[in-house]
Amino acid sequence: MSSSNAILDAAAELIKQRGVRRVQLSEIARRAGVSRPTVYRRWPDVHAIVGALLTRQVQAIQADVPLDGTDRAQLVADIVATAVRIRDDELLGGLLLSDPDVLAEYTVQRLGTSQRGLLDALRVAIVRGQKAGTIRRGRATELAAMVLLITQSTVQSHRMVAPVLPDRAWRRELANALNGYLAP
Repeated sequence: MSSSNAILDAAAELIKQRGVRRVQLSEIARRAGVSRPTVYRRWPDVHAIVGALLTRQVQAIQADVPLDGTDRAQLVADIVATAVRIRDDELLGGLLLSDPDVLAEYTVQRLGTSQRGLLDALRVAIVRGQKAGTIRRGRATELAAMVLLITQSTVQSHRMVAPVLPDRAWRRELANALNGYLAP
């Protein structure tokens, strides 16, 4: 395992246990079995490590649930599956609960690496669906951005509406919203 992965693994465990605010780079270095300068050479602070962790987690989920279908139905199913995986991920879901403002910095205030990767995958899938005639016409980049916004806000708000929108209904209604938006 590379020292970068060891550092990110150590950071993920500490963040899951304590939350972002209670973790220091020196603790991450100790847990990873590397020197503090090794950590500081790659990341200047814990927030930079959080950004790298978010990117790594989202990319791993994306690799497990690739958006590679050729029609709207498959794309929507893949997006909902990705949303569920992100929502239920121990690290990402934990950040939603323990440090929502930290997570918001990476999901609401800027367009990060993981979001750009998702946008690109969505754009490519939308173009395929448009060529197949199952997704409406329009600029694929703009459609992808709206799909990301719809899905991201649904994931971020799911706990708030869980009493009135249990998991099965949450999945169904997200799929309905995406299908309605993308239908020709």
